[in-house]
Amino acid sequence: MSMQDTLQALADPTRREILNLLKQSRMSAGEISNHFSISGAAVSRHLSVLKEADLIRDEREGKYIYYELNATVLEEILLWISELKGGKGHDQTT
Repeated sequence: MSMQDTLQALADPTRREILNLLKQSRMSAGEISNHFSISGAAVSRHLSVLKEADLIRDEREGKYIYYELNATVLEEILLWISELKGGKGHDQTT
């Protein structure tokens, strides 16, 4: 998955809100849907985009699928942004 795909997934406010919910704890699609006034199919599509971008993971338990945040990808983006702005360990010219 490319950084462009990840950033594109993060560009949508609904997907960012889903990530905020999953920051608290893992949730089923139904639990996530309860926080939005959009259709279950729309939430499912957002979850698919987030999963394709490797921002979330899913795990089946019985008849439910639970989603959780995958912070590794976010850490990679933060590292790239830090390097881009000249974070610690990089030469900074003034």
